[in-house]
Amino acid sequence: MSDTPAAPPPSSVVCAVAEAAPASAPSARPPKIPESVLVVIHTADLQVLLIERADQPGYWQSVTGSKDHPHEALIETARREVAEETGIVVGAPGIPPQALRDWGLRNVYEIYPVWRHRYAPGVTHNTEHVFGLLVPAGTPVVLSPREHLRHQWLPWQAAADRCFSPSNAEALLHLPRLAAGLAPSGTGALPEVGAAVAQGRR
Repeated sequence: MSDTPAAPPPSSVVCAVAEAAPASAPSARPPKIPESVLVVIHTADLQVLLIERADQPGYWQSVTGSKDHPHEALIETARREVAEETGIVVGAPGIPPQALRDWGLRNVYEIYPVWRHRYAPGVTHNTEHVFGLLVPAGTPVVLSPREHLRHQWLPWQAAADRCFSPSNAEALLHLPRLAAGLAPSGTGALPEVGAAVAQGRR
């Protein structure tokens, strides 16, 4: 996979965003925690939701995000990021809590230099935990306009080709096996998908 911007998206791409909040004065933020989640949102027939980054137009990905605080459980990070980035609420009708599954996969990658200022000095790598979320076909998606521009549903192989991140693409290529319940249980030692370098996560 190349990190170059993807080709122009097909006509199925949808732009649905929440109303932007009024601008406010910038405030100092604590450093980001170098531990995050990647959530692959998919339907039973393996259509995958991708969202386009607002800070890097043409870069498509699954839901990603870091812990809010060191003691936040990863499953809570996943639920929160899904709701914030897509408007999809785990636990809502049709999306029971068990629809969100820890796939028991982990990526360790080098953070792009352009985004390292968001972390504490000296932090160069992030650990990412992979989850899957099964949703009904036709689930509405409402994006946060500060973070993402558009969304699209693609077959899993096409979605893997569209992702700018190699670790995201590799997770999608595991989807048929993982969705069939053949994934690791998530308990004990977590296998690494790969030591992916320069993934460019937020």
